[in-house]
Amino acid sequence: MGDEVRSNLAAHLPRLRRFAWGLAGSRDEGDDLVQAACEKALARAHQFTPGTRLDSWLFRIVQTTWVDRLRQRRTRRTEADDEALAAMPDGRGHAGEARLALGTVERAIAALPEEQRSVLQLVSIDGASYREAAEVLDIPIGTVMSRLARARLALGRALDGTREQGRGDGGRPVEILG
Repeated sequence: MGDEVRSNLAAHLPRLRRFAWGLAGSRDEGDDLVQAACEKALARAHQFTPGTRLDSWLFRIVQTTWVDRLRQRRTRRTEADDEALAAMPDGRGHAGEARLALGTVERAIAALPEEQRSVLQLVSIDGASYREAAEVLDIPIGTVMSRLARARLALGRALDGTREQGRGDGGRPVEILG
């Protein structure tokens, strides 16, 4: 019964990795998350229902594995990623500015509540439809839309605040990921 999972898992790895990287906020932790999720998927391949969407099932496993990790960390939170980003040399020219901008966006996304970050990752970064995101996260489409709207608004505010502090170009609206 788990043959479909075993034979098609590799085809879904690039999308799973992008999703996990976005949830975790780093490639290393995202790759660890994908590895743990793949192990779970292979161990539970018999639970997959043939004829249903394998990608949705795999995304759900990544999501629940991430939530489990967050729960485990609540007692031992660390801000190592933020400190590492703050300590990075800003470089020179456009590459340095791009690194700074990317760091700002990554921190703003990481500061979002988990449920908003998950929807943002699926829809705006991975390109999932609202329906696909709703299936993966097991929530209504309306909830996907409202969480995405709140996430985009929060990112816009965070990035506007950063621009006002850094460059002084005011509170112009920002188009966030679509």
